[in-house]
Amino acid sequence: MKIAVMGCAGRMGRMLVQEIHAADGCTLAGGTEPAGSPFLGSDPALLAGLPASGLSITEDVAAVFAAADAVIDFTSPAATVAHARLAAETGTALVVGTTGLSADQTAAITAAAASTVIMMAPNMSVGVNLLFALTQQVAATLGIDYDIEIVEMHHRHKVDAPSGTALGLGRAAARGRGVDLDAVKETVRDGVTGPREAGKIGFATLRGGDVVGDHTVIFAADGERVELTHKASNRGVFAKGAVRAARWTDGRSPGLYSMMDVLGLN
Repeated sequence: MKIAVMGCAGRMGRMLVQEIHAADGCTLAGGTEPAGSPFLGSDPALLAGLPASGLSITEDVAAVFAAADAVIDFTSPAATVAHARLAAETGTALVVGTTGLSADQTAAITAAAASTVIMMAPNMSVGVNLLFALTQQVAATLGIDYDIEIVEMHHRHKVDAPSGTALGLGRAAARGRGVDLDAVKETVRDGVTGPREAGKIGFATLRGGDVVGDHTVIFAADGERVELTHKASNRGVFAKGAVRAARWTDGRSPGLYSMMDVLGLN
């Protein structure tokens, strides 16, 4: 399977190139960087510490899509929307790990999935996706007497908050309760807030150091707490999951899928 990587010179991009190289039956189809990048023209495999691939990093996204069976995208919201439209035009499968997408941007990606296979997930880790499933199950089992709080911590350079994974956990908890997350989420508390409103799903965001990603879902009631936690210590788990997802897209019908589909947890 020929897999390409958008933003292949970045930290995650290089890990993806390494994971594609290690995966049986997979080859690197190409990689892109935006105009003005100092890495344009470089060999993406050499940048990732691998033997030369003979490929050159390009800003010609269309050419890379044309050469690939699947494309992995961990770039930016605006770029990912453009890539989804190109995927729809070329019929190339797209794996999206980009976070911070607006409702309109998510809708545009969903529309593109009518014409091609798009696998989109806020987190590609197998462990985190198991946490999504457990969160939904626990939320459905425990009643409204259990307050739900989601705590996440990431490195100092992360630009969006709460994290896409934290919001994914919130959506899982809301599904378990049969409610819409937007109607019950509480992402900011400051000053005199008054008592906690029953049924709300709260979020706390921490930033600092080089933390890859820590997430805890707390179910707190009078007399007891249930806590579900996942901690990532290496970004390689995200790259491994993304390549697994890319391979899973082979032969699928057009549509919007998630890692829960890839892992058979739906």
